[in-house]
Amino acid sequence: MTDFKDRERAEEAKFTFDNENAFRIIARRNRLLGQWAAQKMQLTPEETESYAKAVVQADFEEAGDEDVIRKLIGDLTAAGVEIDEAQVRQALSEKAVEARRQLLDKL
Repeated sequence: MTDFKDRERAEEAKFTFDNENAFRIIARRNRLLGQWAAQKMQLTPEETESYAKAVVQADFEEAGDEDVIRKLIGDLTAAGVEIDEAQVRQALSEKAVEARRQLLDKL
């Protein structure tokens, strides 16, 4: 019975660890994406920091990435940057890889 309890605790701990890491990766990806967009909009370092935080917050509006994509396209277009959804999705994909790499380097 002890082996079963130990195994159950280990599985629960792994599940928690995996979920926390997934959340961290997405938050870091969104921050990197915000920095990418801020650079395209030629924001100051202070504005870039604020904008990156706003992109992270935008992800809490609804499940999935559509809220972030919608925010970026709207903000970039309003700033006069010519961009389409495919370019934003490509950046999202690239920043996800970068965020995962950064997080794994910390572990």
